[in-house]
Amino acid sequence: MNVRGRILEMADTQKISDRFQKREFVIEYAENPQYPEYVQFELIQDKCSLLDSYKVGDEVEVYFNLKGRKWTNPQGQVKYFNSLQAWKLENTGQQQGPPPMDSGDLNNMEEPGWISEDEQDLPF
Repeated sequence: MNVRGRILEMADTQKISDRFQKREFVIEYAENPQYPEYVQFELIQDKCSLLDSYKVGDEVEVYFNLKGRKWTNPQGQVKYFNSLQAWKLENTGQQQGPPPMDSGDLNNMEEPGWISEDEQDLPF
């Protein structure tokens, strides 16, 4: 499964035990921009570092698995828990263009070879 949205919140990695860690984040999912949804995901184990290269406000596509667990409490009541475990993130923000040129670069520019100084080559 996957969904696109904007990162709204990012938590630090939590070490739950010696063998388990997780990291949570929230995206704003706006299929209908008038009524955005706020969806919380979790990254576990080595996937926690996937979020390191992102910041709040980044547009991302989140690939995740829907997980569900059944638990019976000490009183015998059955409880169900759901989680969205992300396993891949992709930046979907706008591509950045080439870096801006310094004004000093304009003085060192060469004319492309296809431009001719002879105006007789012009087709009009």
